[in-house]
Amino acid sequence: MLKRLTLVLAILFALLLGALLLGPFLIPTETVQALGSASAAATPRSRFLSIPFPGTEGVGIHYLETPGRGGMTWVLLHGLTLNAFTWGRVEGGLAKRGRVLAYDQIPHGLSAKLKRGDWRGPHPYAKESAIAQLIAVLDRLGIERAHLIGSSSGGTLALEAALAHPERVESLILIAPWVYLQHPTVPAMITELPQMRRLTLLIGRFLGERTLLDLTHPQPQEIGEERRRLALIHTRMANWDLAWGELMARALSTPVDVGGRLAQVRQPVLVMTGDQDPLVPVEDSRRVAAGLASAELVVLAGCGHVPQEECPEAFLDAVDRWLESGLRPQGEPQAAAGSGHRTAD
Repeated sequence: MLKRLTLVLAILFALLLGALLLGPFLIPTETVQALGSASAAATPRSRFLSIPFPGTEGVGIHYLETPGRGGMTWVLLHGLTLNAFTWGRVEGGLAKRGRVLAYDQIPHGLSAKLKRGDWRGPHPYAKESAIAQLIAVLDRLGIERAHLIGSSSGGTLALEAALAHPERVESLILIAPWVYLQHPTVPAMITELPQMRRLTLLIGRFLGERTLLDLTHPQPQEIGEERRRLALIHTRMANWDLAWGELMARALSTPVDVGGRLAQVRQPVLVMTGDQDPLVPVEDSRRVAAGLASAELVVLAGCGHVPQEECPEAFLDAVDRWLESGLRPQGEPQAAAGSGHRTAD
């Protein structure tokens, strides 16, 4: 009896191991849909530019721009799976202070969908590459210094840019920044295995067909059809899924490590979070604010992970109050770490 049980267990283990090793090969590696181009999917507001990137003939960037009535220049950085359209409900309010620019980080939105074989140099989805691409966008649009607003992983990019190029960043607004929310990481050599490449492609397809807008919104029934269409606009471009698979593979091998360098950020910072955020706990945002040299934390009541979409009036009110409290230019004395905190109703 014991021998028979042992044999059954051995067979089950072998089947499970075989499924793990061979199952991913059932995932198709040809692009699943869409043969369109960025220009074909573009909206009346869409604008495009090409930025240089090593190992390519240039990278196409889609962006939206709103002329401003003030002297500030806002550059808006969306989070993972979203795109420049996430800022649609707050662009007008921000434009009261100055020029507003929102662009799609590759491979999101209508920006380039680079797949394996499309580059010969640095990985275009690496952290350092995202920083370089941000600076290249600023250069192409003649922006010497900008006020960066980053949502979720866009907040992490804003922090990294402020550390790498402090001369280009005036201030930061970080919305539920992805700093302490760690994801599992594996060595790059593992992500290159055929099975892992297919699994990350599957993850890319899953997230790309849903986006975090649906997965994190506290009231998903309030998301209109037009907003959903814009959130999924990347799926109208050829090879979007192959590009997202490359992004996910790179993300799995890249730990988030900016948390240990927060004290080096010299710009004034507003940290904003919603008290209903299901992804980044409020305590994580509180910890980010406390680690910065000059920061204020605002907790928005009844808001989730993307308050710029869920509660734009509260978002803009928090920004206005922070600006009216007086931004300090670089070089002036800074407030104590984590000096401010308030809850917005």
